[in-house]
Amino acid sequence: MQILPTVAELRAWSRTTQRSGATVGLVPTMGALHAGHLSLVRAALTQGDRVIVSIFVNPTQFGPNEDFARYPRTFDADCALLEAEGVEAVFAPAIEEMYPSGAATFVEVEGLSGRLDGQSRPGHFRGVATVVAKLFAATEPTRAYFGQKDAAQVAVLRHMVADLLLPVELFVCPIVREADGLAMSSRNRYLSATERADALALSRAIQAGQSAFAAGQRTTEAICAAARLELTRSSAVRVDYVALVDWTTLLPAEQARAGDLLAVAAWLGATRLIDNCILGD
Repeated sequence: MQILPTVAELRAWSRTTQRSGATVGLVPTMGALHAGHLSLVRAALTQGDRVIVSIFVNPTQFGPNEDFARYPRTFDADCALLEAEGVEAVFAPAIEEMYPSGAATFVEVEGLSGRLDGQSRPGHFRGVATVVAKLFAATEPTRAYFGQKDAAQVAVLRHMVADLLLPVELFVCPIVREADGLAMSSRNRYLSATERADALALSRAIQAGQSAFAAGQRTTEAICAAARLELTRSSAVRVDYVALVDWTTLLPAEQARAGDLLAVAAWLGATRLIDNCILGD
């Protein structure tokens, strides 16, 4: 497996690959890989010829008081996992490679970037859109793979790809969960044993909202109330948001419909976690 530290090497690898007639699938990550990331890799390997994974903890998507410095970095273990899956190349740039001195250009999807996580984390989606646009420009992939757990991110990136006429297909893979229902996240490793148990409130909240919809409830307020009730059963859970939105616009749903996004975010101590479901799935 090749480790590519520069954009020039990444671009050369991708163009050589595509000149041979092979497709390139890109899986962007920040490392600290888990089974959710590997499900994206497997989807990419199933649907295409060659797969490259980027590992880059992107500083521009972290706020000044967020966890950039302590975000888990497990590069050697990540590479071992990827090699075992059959990944042929990993793009692992330094910060200076992605943001050269004097870099002053950013990508922002207006409107969407201020909704859900974007409202809670100002500037977050500008950082996400910018780094993903850079990865697309450098890799020129046929397809790129993202997880549904970051559903608001997916909405932002879909809009960016359409607006900028980028020739890449976005594929969204289902949330991968622990046996007890907790959505897999690199940040789960921050949790204490007590916080880990309390964190199950997020998946219970999602299940409660989905059950209300399945039982015939169609008012946004009632479905969100069912989800919020589960989140607030534990005093250790600090709710950030509970929202039912159109997955394309991230605007509140006037009335619940199949395909709408029910999303929650909450704090367990110093750790912020998210979860979601698509109503009717």
